[in-house]
Amino acid sequence: MHALRKNRPLRRIVLAGAATVSGMVLLLSLKPHTSPALATTAANPPAASGSPAPSGGSSPSGGAGSGTRTGSKTATGDTVQTRWGPVQVRVTIKSGRLTEVTAVQYPQGNPRDQEINSYALPRLRREALAAQGAHIDMVSGATYTSTGYQQSLQSALDSAGR
Repeated sequence: MHALRKNRPLRRIVLAGAATVSGMVLLLSLKPHTSPALATTAANPPAASGSPAPSGGSSPSGGAGSGTRTGSKTATGDTVQTRWGPVQVRVTIKSGRLTEVTAVQYPQGNPRDQEINSYALPRLRREALAAQGAHIDMVSGATYTSTGYQQSLQSALDSAGR
C-alpha cells in the first residue's frame, strides 16, 4: 500500500476544527434586531424636555425659620459621566419627603442601552422613593447606570438641602 492512499484522520480533524471555529465566529458576530418596544422607547425623549432646573433648586422651600418644612423643592443633580454615557437625576421634595425622582439624562445611544434603561430606571426610581435617599441597591446588568444614578441622586438631595 502506498502511504498517500491511506485514510487521513488528521486532515479530517483539521477540517472539523476549522468548520467549528468558522461557525462560532459567524454565530458571535450576529447582531440582535431592534424590537418594536425599543423603537417606541427611543421615540420618547427623557421625561425632562426643555432646560433642566438649576442645581440649587427652583421652588421655594416653605417654613423658613420654623421647625417644619412644608414647601416643595425641586433640584437637579450633577451630571455623572459613566462608561456608556451621562446620567443625571432630578428630585422633588414636598413636606420634607422625597416624592419624585426623574432621570433627566441617561445612556440611550443604542438599542442595548435603551433595553437596559427601560427596566433599570423604573427600579432605581422605586428604590430611591422607598429608601427616601440615595442609599439604594444596584440593578443587576446596569451597574454603570446604577452608580451614576446614585451619585447624581445624592448630588440632587444635597442641592435640595436634604
